[in-house]
Amino acid sequence: MALSQNSTSQDDTNEHKPYLNPWRILEMNLGFLGLQFSFGLQQGQVTPIYKYLGAEDASIPLLALAGPLTGLIVQPIVGALSDKTLSRWGRRTPYFVLGAIMCSVGLFFMPLSMSLMMAVSCLWIMDAGNNMTMEPYRAYISDRLRPEQRQFGFLTQSAFTGLAQMLAFLAPSIMVYVFGISINDVDANNIPKFAKYAFFIGAFLSITTVLWSISRVPELPLTEEEIQSIKGKPKGFIGTFGEIWHAIIEMPVAMRKLALMSLFQWYGISCYWGYVVLSIGRSVFGTADSSSEGFRVATLANGEMAAFYNGLGFFAAFAMIPLAKRFGANRLHALCLVLGGIGMLIIPNITERWMLFLPAIGVGIAWASIMGNPYVILANSIPADRTGVYMGIFNMMIVIPMLIVAATLPFFYNSLLGGDPGNVLRMSGVLLFLAAISVWWVKTDTSNQPPTPANI
Repeated sequence: MALSQNSTSQDDTNEHKPYLNPWRILEMNLGFLGLQFSFGLQQGQVTPIYKYLGAEDASIPLLALAGPLTGLIVQPIVGALSDKTLSRWGRRTPYFVLGAIMCSVGLFFMPLSMSLMMAVSCLWIMDAGNNMTMEPYRAYISDRLRPEQRQFGFLTQSAFTGLAQMLAFLAPSIMVYVFGISINDVDANNIPKFAKYAFFIGAFLSITTVLWSISRVPELPLTEEEIQSIKGKPKGFIGTFGEIWHAIIEMPVAMRKLALMSLFQWYGISCYWGYVVLSIGRSVFGTADSSSEGFRVATLANGEMAAFYNGLGFFAAFAMIPLAKRFGANRLHALCLVLGGIGMLIIPNITERWMLFLPAIGVGIAWASIMGNPYVILANSIPADRTGVYMGIFNMMIVIPMLIVAATLPFFYNSLLGGDPGNVLRMSGVLLFLAAISVWWVKTDTSNQPPTPANI
């Protein structure tokens, strides 16, 4: 009976949703470019900045706690609050704007850090802003698009993720090789000038792209039924936490099955991000000294490799749209994870800079899928009136594995992995294989969706 009510409610909601042309869907996702440019800088430049400021290898996961902790706390709360927000600017828009401003502030001051404490503080501000924006943004896609357009919407977000992170990773190399900034031009804290300029660009993009999206494709006015439904929900933080708790208890089956996949997938991805520069520095450039020119070159080389796989991901995301429809988002995602795992196993054995681009193909295909296909499965399995809170809860399945990395990896990095960042990448590859096995059996639950020609 409950499922029937949810389906009817969503049918009524979809009646006032216009069918958007592809250009409008691209515009509404432009804010993701600024958001993901920030994430690209975090993946490519934060570990080197920590190393420039004197951090030990084994402490990297602990210093990176800002992302998973703010994600764990901020995203489900903001997601639930945005489901119940009634304002002149819309349900999701206030969170977009405030989060983008916070992110811009963190990005601007990060490369000006004079100590590890300052750098960690900037990362906390940056990640809190990103996480405040992330889930309302994903919920905005579900709110604004009809079910038959959501796959294009989420995979477009994946495409913008690839483009933005490609630009973020490539920016330092452009500074050095195109604009002639010396790779050895560093400040008193050993932070290169090329890194500073990249972060300043990110601060500008973070706010401007979000403002463009919400001005060009604003939220739809709520229907009277939606307004009355929101007014009937519990208010305040107690009501919000209660909503989160009830949503967890009533979580759809498909979403529960995605939890195991997320555990393996995000533990592996988090380890990869934290240690790939350190691995390349040793295997390709023969250095573990963060103050050396070789380490700075390794940082640029990782950026070029990551730019390549994110650029590949940009095109792969669009290619996945018909493939996901034909073979299923779950099985396509499993195949992509296997390719990514193979790439991660190969990278530590690379000794020539140009060869890094070969395993990057698999990593790029996996990353494009990670940012799109799980959300296709999720969006088609959750009730419309809980989109924000379930997107936030799903993010908990992303950040909890990252917290587990911080709580476990420092204790076995030296003993079990021999203090070798290459072994961290090999472990990441195996974990992606396990994630692929886990997601293969996940089916999309369409009981909460309105009838379409495909499922009548």
